[in-house]
Amino acid sequence: MAATHVRAVRRKGEVQTIAGTFFGYAVLVFFSLIFIYPFVVQVANSFKSEPEAAANPISPIPSEPTLDAYEKIFWATDLPTWLGNSILITVLVTLGRIFFDSLAGYALARLRFRGRGAVFATIIAVMAVPGVVLLIPKFLVLNQFGIYNSYTALIVPLLADAAGVFIMKQFFESIPPSVEEAARIDGAGTFRIFWSVVLPMARPALITLTILSFQGSWNELPHTLVAVQDPDLYTLPRGIADLVTGSLGSGTQYPLKLGAALLATIPVAIIFVIFQRYFIRGANEGVDKG
Repeated sequence: MAATHVRAVRRKGEVQTIAGTFFGYAVLVFFSLIFIYPFVVQVANSFKSEPEAAANPISPIPSEPTLDAYEKIFWATDLPTWLGNSILITVLVTLGRIFFDSLAGYALARLRFRGRGAVFATIIAVMAVPGVVLLIPKFLVLNQFGIYNSYTALIVPLLADAAGVFIMKQFFESIPPSVEEAARIDGAGTFRIFWSVVLPMARPALITLTILSFQGSWNELPHTLVAVQDPDLYTLPRGIADLVTGSLGSGTQYPLKLGAALLATIPVAIIFVIFQRYFIRGANEGVDKG
């Protein structure tokens, strides 16, 4: 009797475990579909004709797939110009943020100077201010310096950001000071220690910063609205916003708008997938070393 009771309890526990696992996966699948479905609709509508997209905008499968929207994007818009501007600005801004945010983060984490706390408090305050509040001051500053409506206006104000400085500072503070002291004993200066010793150890934080900087600068729209007015200086988000306002004519133009948005999403997705793998590898190496 005792053995039968034990088997019954064990079987009941296994059933409960299976049921709990099934319920957990069902919840995950449900919420995954909620997040994924809008993207599926975007892809599907980009391959629909204009009448079909207007009649069935949330259908995930086009009845008669067509590439008319993509042909119109490449031949009836300034997509190559927008794409070239976005690539140039994103690469320069990403490199600038990696360099300047790392320098500022290391200075705040390791160097002792008067006003260091006030500088860090200011950075935290800037992170708390909504970006839209700074649009008018940005325009006034750019216009005052005479760089409005230029590549300089698109690039220079974005070369450093408060969030990147905060991320790098927090990571540098987690590195043992003994590593830097050993390098200093060997005669290395402050910048040499930063560049050759500390920065290579900060690979996970650098990759995180790279992903955030690339994504942020690639998708940047509010800054371009106050920095440039010349259509030849439009980036991809600014150009897509121009399409959304109906610059190519009347009608919903769902396939055109969603196709352009899909093309703008692809580079960010590729960068994220590639660097996420290296980020996970770097994090695991850091745990192993620890």
